[in-house]
Amino acid sequence: MIRRLRWDLMDANERWNYWYWPVANVPGFFGNMLRARLLAPRMQRVGVGLSVMAGCRFRSIERLSVGDNVSIGFDNFFQALGGLRLGDNVVTAPGVKIWTVNHNIESATATVLEQGQSERAVEIGNDVFIGGNAFILPGVTLPDGCVVSAGSVVGVRVYKPNSILAGNPARVIGFRGVRDVTSDSGDELAGESNG
Repeated sequence: MIRRLRWDLMDANERWNYWYWPVANVPGFFGNMLRARLLAPRMQRVGVGLSVMAGCRFRSIERLSVGDNVSIGFDNFFQALGGLRLGDNVVTAPGVKIWTVNHNIESATATVLEQGQSERAVEIGNDVFIGGNAFILPGVTLPDGCVVSAGSVVGVRVYKPNSILAGNPARVIGFRGVRDVTSDSGDELAGESNG
């Protein structure tokens, strides 16, 4: 185990993860600002007004681009190896996961580990809210104004701006600012959409 720790500490990325671990849990607004200040230089791009709540984890943070006034919620986990861009005024609730890498599984004779992985960028537009424990899968593009309901699993599809998504797999259940709408499946949706 000591040898494994030594190897970890010789690797710059792993060494940073060890250093970040206690900072990840500093409470309060001070902790949010501290994390933002320490993480920003490692990101591909970061705008003004970044807030990072306690418990957040990042992989391949150098491939993460963040716009202005972004709030990353408690215990979020972003895997950005395939490229991850968050637009301006994006808010993520607690427990959100965004993944840009997936295991290849095409072969039934080779093990999953032998098949490698595929990277697909994720693009989150401006003024997007992602609800608690939602999971955004590799290759997803969410246009401006989208709302993802809590617990949703969002896969690759074409979504319109201001869509409200819910479910597993996520589907459009309404649109921000529209009282009576027809979903993308043709089902009539009644009532006021909450955004």
